[in-house]
Amino acid sequence: MENLWVISLGGSRIVPKEVDENFIRNFKKLLGSHLKKKFVVVTGGGYTARNYIKAMRKFSKSKKQQSQVGISITRFHAEFLARIFKEKANPPEKLPKNMRKVKNLLKKNQIVFCGSLKWEEDKTSDGTAAEIAGYLRCPFINLTNVKGLYTSNPKKNKNARKIPRITWEKFNDMAQKIKFEAGQNFVLDQDAAEKIMKNKIPVYILKDLIDVDKVLNRREDFKGTLIKG
Repeated sequence: MENLWVISLGGSRIVPKEVDENFIRNFKKLLGSHLKKKFVVVTGGGYTARNYIKAMRKFSKSKKQQSQVGISITRFHAEFLARIFKEKANPPEKLPKNMRKVKNLLKKNQIVFCGSLKWEEDKTSDGTAAEIAGYLRCPFINLTNVKGLYTSNPKKNKNARKIPRITWEKFNDMAQKIKFEAGQNFVLDQDAAEKIMKNKIPVYILKDLIDVDKVLNRREDFKGTLIKG
């Protein structure tokens, strides 16, 4: 679908420490400027989810219970944004919890917000976004808090190099070397890496909204990372 995009919106962009009203306002303006396009926005849990997951871990709760708390936060973020976007989006009380519902909601709405659809072992909101992109056969933007994929964590290693382009296979190899944890914040998780490789989904890892706009306009001068064959 040429005019359909899936966006995985990191929870840390919605709530870095407090709700980022300026970012949300600009994000709404950006999507609203692309009236001929439709979007599925999968919201992550970010630091909020990780804080609760950390607490659950301290209370010796199971990995599944930790993930379920994280899923609840992703859905809360989706409902929150659906209320802000109002008539452009699906009603907040109608968050989809399966692929068919996502597709049906796209018929009546320019933007469909959702969190993680259901609990599955070793899965995050990024994996959900990749699965939806594969189901809808459309490209995928990962809107996160780093300017692309790096050789190592740029927040911890000042010598980390940004990778402007990488193949699906090489990215999957990189992702599989990282041990899964509920609430992990690697740029895309292992499940997502496998799904984008299997379905040959073009993926853009971006931080700045100006670069999202460039990608949506099919420009190649964006700053970020492209994962493609």
